[in-house]
Amino acid sequence: MATDTEPGRRHRRCCAQDTPDAPKVPDSRGDSDGPRRGSLCERHCAAINNAQGDLGELGCHLHRPRVPPATSSPSCCQQHSEEVCESCLVKTTLTAENAVEANKLSNNYKFGFKKWKSHVTERPWEDRSEIVKELYSDLNIVRGSAGSTLTCGNVLYLLLFGWWLSLLYVLVAAVMFITVMGAPYGRLCWDLAGYFLWPFGKVIQKMEVSKSHQACEAGVGESSALLGGPTALRWRPQCWVGTGCWHHASTAAWLCLGYPVLALAHGLVCVTAWLLIVLIPVAKLSARAASRVLLLPPGRVLIRALRMTEVPLEGEVILCCYRAANPYYYKYAVDGINVFAVNLLPLVLVTLVLGYVDSPNHLTGSAVKFTLALLSIMPLSYYIGMAIASISAQSNFAVGAVVNATFGSITELTFYISALIKGSREGNRCYAEVVKSALTGTLVGCVLFVPGLCMVIGGIRHQEQRFNSRSAGVSSALLFLSVGGVFAPTLFSKVYGKLVCGECHNVTQNPLGHYLCHNCHFDLMDNNGTLYYSHVQPLVYTVSILLPAAYLIGLFFTLKTHTHIYDIHISDCHMPGHHHSAVVHWSRWRALLILLLSTLCMSACADLATEHISPILTNSTISQYFIGVTVLAMVPELPEIVNGIQFALQNNLSLSIEIGNCIAVQVCMLQIPILVLFTIFYPTNFTLVFSDLHVYASMFSVVLMNYIFMDGKCDYFQGTVLVMVYFILLAVYFFAPSPSGC
Repeated sequence: MATDTEPGRRHRRCCAQDTPDAPKVPDSRGDSDGPRRGSLCERHCAAINNAQGDLGELGCHLHRPRVPPATSSPSCCQQHSEEVCESCLVKTTLTAENAVEANKLSNNYKFGFKKWKSHVTERPWEDRSEIVKELYSDLNIVRGSAGSTLTCGNVLYLLLFGWWLSLLYVLVAAVMFITVMGAPYGRLCWDLAGYFLWPFGKVIQKMEVSKSHQACEAGVGESSALLGGPTALRWRPQCWVGTGCWHHASTAAWLCLGYPVLALAHGLVCVTAWLLIVLIPVAKLSARAASRVLLLPPGRVLIRALRMTEVPLEGEVILCCYRAANPYYYKYAVDGINVFAVNLLPLVLVTLVLGYVDSPNHLTGSAVKFTLALLSIMPLSYYIGMAIASISAQSNFAVGAVVNATFGSITELTFYISALIKGSREGNRCYAEVVKSALTGTLVGCVLFVPGLCMVIGGIRHQEQRFNSRSAGVSSALLFLSVGGVFAPTLFSKVYGKLVCGECHNVTQNPLGHYLCHNCHFDLMDNNGTLYYSHVQPLVYTVSILLPAAYLIGLFFTLKTHTHIYDIHISDCHMPGHHHSAVVHWSRWRALLILLLSTLCMSACADLATEHISPILTNSTISQYFIGVTVLAMVPELPEIVNGIQFALQNNLSLSIEIGNCIAVQVCMLQIPILVLFTIFYPTNFTLVFSDLHVYASMFSVVLMNYIFMDGKCDYFQGTVLVMVYFILLAVYFFAPSPSGC
């Protein structure tokens, strides 16, 4: 959920074009050597950067033209080996507006840190594009050439709001004329009725009233070269000329009879248009009309239809709107918060009020409350991610690592623990199976669906996308390790467990013949649970200790000893006269407060979701496997999916892949060990033994993902393969029988 394009991202190239037919020189440097300072490649890339300029596209304001690849020296690959060119190709420099943004960008490339696309500081106004500047305008700017006002968005405004709002103004005007004393306001409402029927290409001005009576009379009926005709005639009684008639009886009649009705109507239009997002200009129009236009004396409000806009208008422009809809408002942010997250925040309040006030389900049923609770998790996940990114960007490495490790998986863990507690209280094993399905669904979805979708959407804009195969290889190795560790107790139970069947029939009517058995499973509790308590449970505890230890080793490897594998250089632009101090959206204390409140609300919504999921699990005709691997697994990850898509659109597929891989690794190496640790202190029905379907789906997904990521480049076709395999697995879960205990 970003507001703008990502800070400048530049690949340093030393060859005019790739030559796939040329033989590759193997990399003989070795990982242990680290980055070789002053090497041939470094000096060569530095020479190229000196020629082209090492300025980002967004971070600096002094732009130098980039030398196109076709103009690069053709002797580059002739003078230097292919190793040099390939090494220069993967180097990436990111430029940021300030040190805080540079720290955030650096954190995006750190393993285990939350990847965040949106800015945590205010971007310099002059760095923004004209499209974004228009989003934040106050609808009081007169443009020279606005084009035709007959657009689909303007027609949509007429159908949704214009006709009935204009009719309401006509009715209020009639009421004000009937009161006689409110006739000036009746005339104003009559003029505004025509304006709000079609406000596009018109302007509302606040006229400066002269103190002298002659100046007032001279202003009536004067012509304007700008508008190509005389100004609109309006009855202006003498009392409006500097006599303070705002306190007269007509004002009282207006404030009692006219203004409340119109303010309520504009408030309804404002809320509706804001929720539709693309119609936010209509929301601004209504808000400005209710707060400014309707509170002015009628004699100081002048409505004009623009014909020429080359000459500046006289008087203050209050409203000037050309378009009712703007599709780019998905980038709009309020205090750094994306507009979608702002609009979904009231949903959290409605969910909490309905869930805890209407506990007997008099107003709504369990299905509605479960849906609301699940949808409320999405904005809360966004606020938690924004708070974590803000704190990490403004703190040192140790604080950022602690915050990411503590709150990085809080969204999923709150739901899983709430479900296990409820299942333990009711003695229902179905909740534990749903939690296992959600864990598997998150793993499979983040390995297949998230990178696959990012490849498809990014491949539409970019024919071929490259990513850092070495950093992806670290995540892949951890995934293999984590999947093997998580499913080790399951494989152990298959080998040494006793197969127990619920019902068997002799097919051949021969005691020594063939038997057909149903509902077979491996019983770990045979002989008073000797196999489970003596063998399986110690294995589970051992794995739960080894997996977090491996995660810490991976952090130490990527963040301390082998940081060069990411090969990312973050530079804070400090050009003379163009330096910008960091103005953060959320300070550290504010971010910490929002993080704690969001976590508290997340726990409440998770409690409501588990409280009202029971009827859905009982009465639903869909397999509980499918509910777990889809809705419960992927809804909390929607903000991460959006971040991955935005990174892919900016041709930064490395971060898109890392988003899915990091979540999958955290599921196996952090979330599952925490759940095992929780069951030690609070006994539940959760055991680290998964069904065969979960094992096969997870292992196949990890193998396929590693096969796709081997060459360090991809396109939309490979992404389509990952997405299609994910949908095939969903179809398998959809038609699978419900797990035992449900």
